[in-house]
Amino acid sequence: MNTHRIKRTTRISTSFPELIRRIILLSLTHKLHLAVAVTAVICGALFQLMIPGLLGQAVDQSVLVFESSKAGVEELYWTALLLFSVSAIRGLFAFTHSFLGEAIGQNMGYQLRIKYFEQLQKLSFSYHDRVHTGDLITLGILDIEGVRMFVNTGLLRMFFLLTLVGGGLFLMLRTDVILGLISLSFVPVIAWRGTVTSLGLRRNWLLIQEKLSQLTKIMDENLNGIRVVRAFCSQDYELEKYDRSSLEALRLFDKQIKLRVSNDSLMSFVFLASMGLVLWFGTQKVYLGELSLGTLTSFLAFMSILQQPVRQIGMLINSFSRAASCGERLFTILDHQEFLDENQEGRKVDGLGTLEFKKVSFSFPGENQPKILEDINLRLEPGTTLGIIGPQGSGKSTLAQLIPRFYDPTSGKICFNGVDLKDYQLKTLRDSVSLVQQDTFLFTSTVKHNVLYGEPWAAEDEVIAAASRAQLHEHIDRLPKAYQTLIGERGLALSGGQRQRLNISRSLILNTKILIFDDSTSAIDAATEQKIRVGLKEGARDRITLIVSHRLASLMHADQIIYLEDGKITEQGTHEELIQQGGHYSRIYHLQTKIT
Repeated sequence: MNTHRIKRTTRISTSFPELIRRIILLSLTHKLHLAVAVTAVICGALFQLMIPGLLGQAVDQSVLVFESSKAGVEELYWTALLLFSVSAIRGLFAFTHSFLGEAIGQNMGYQLRIKYFEQLQKLSFSYHDRVHTGDLITLGILDIEGVRMFVNTGLLRMFFLLTLVGGGLFLMLRTDVILGLISLSFVPVIAWRGTVTSLGLRRNWLLIQEKLSQLTKIMDENLNGIRVVRAFCSQDYELEKYDRSSLEALRLFDKQIKLRVSNDSLMSFVFLASMGLVLWFGTQKVYLGELSLGTLTSFLAFMSILQQPVRQIGMLINSFSRAASCGERLFTILDHQEFLDENQEGRKVDGLGTLEFKKVSFSFPGENQPKILEDINLRLEPGTTLGIIGPQGSGKSTLAQLIPRFYDPTSGKICFNGVDLKDYQLKTLRDSVSLVQQDTFLFTSTVKHNVLYGEPWAAEDEVIAAASRAQLHEHIDRLPKAYQTLIGERGLALSGGQRQRLNISRSLILNTKILIFDDSTSAIDAATEQKIRVGLKEGARDRITLIVSHRLASLMHADQIIYLEDGKITEQGTHEELIQQGGHYSRIYHLQTKIT
């Protein structure tokens, strides 16, 4: 079994600390900015802790001024100036850490998006066959956003809360233990309630994400198949399907709102009740002369300052939880190693050569997967054309896709010039193979850009020559801007046959050793296909050409034809030889001849 070239991993549950550690390590790619941001957070919290004391001092000084007329006015002015300065400095630190935190987060988001996109380019076709595109898109947006926001909403907020709550606790208890304990009585209740609610909100948000992913899938399929939907008058059905999923998402959003509102109401009640107790006992202490009015004001100010940070404990835990869950899904893909070995140290494809299939078998990854191809033996010399025919699911397209190494054989090997394809550099191998598929994909750009996609520096006359061999040049000339005409999303401004011919042009402009047509003329009329075939013969020369088709007229001219059934070659020979054999090929030929 030649499976050693495909590296694969399965999803392994990573611990919460490890996930957070990895996210923090990502932020440490900006060490200086992060260090400045953390310093600014701590300094900002310390300066904020100075404000209640200064307010209390100002109140005591105001009482003194009120009792003794002008005495103490100067001190009150200096306290006011100091309070203004402290507030300004605190605001400056807050701006610094917010700006740097957001900047670090955005840079992390940029790096993750690039890594994620690059990883998707490398993952094997087997992986993309299993995972829905909508899921990958949703993950690449929402989960990266969850990780990106962690710096501001998680890491920096943690330093802020630790400094503010710890410092406030110390200052309040140092001033008056009993009043300090009463003042802080709301902290454990709010912290507990905020944590429970945040975790509940997080669980609900994960369900919302799943529903949003479903909505993305539904919309993606609808827009891609909009012509089919309207042809079958299924707009109402599609709308009902989308509405049903949207209502499920709406119910989850409603639950999210109820949780948040009920939590906010309860925490406000607890805080106001604690503040009422402080006022009650603090007023008695002021009346008895055990406490100054300014000190009581300081306690109330401390409580007001601590209220929001304490409420944010739940948000902090939620931020850590969201970052971990988003990070787990994201890292699962980033760490996934199911890709073909590009063998960058391997040989380069050089010159023409013979293509050989030696006892090639293939099945998709996974346990108990059926064999798609079994014991395929072929030898194709330069200038040879091979026709491949067979029923649906016989392995025709899979055989073609093994040549550019979209997949690797599970056993046996494919050789070019006597060298295993796996021993060539993957890039040079694919540069040597042109694969024209039935499912034509065109970019939302100009005709010229699509023709030049694989060879962007080709000359104008090469573009025209490729289009001419594909019987498309005359049609392009009639377009409003000729080769500079925009073809719309996925080439929807063109007919099916025109899109296939444009796809053929894109492959013909490449000077490849092997040219593969995988049912790529199915939407082209017979007369035009004949002209294309003549053009291909002129341009192919010493190329090896493979033609996969259900239409015998497309491949009956081939030097060799094979009939695939259940992944095995059951018939092989020229057109005339296969007719004489009287097998499946012969029956298909007579059937298609009668129909025409």
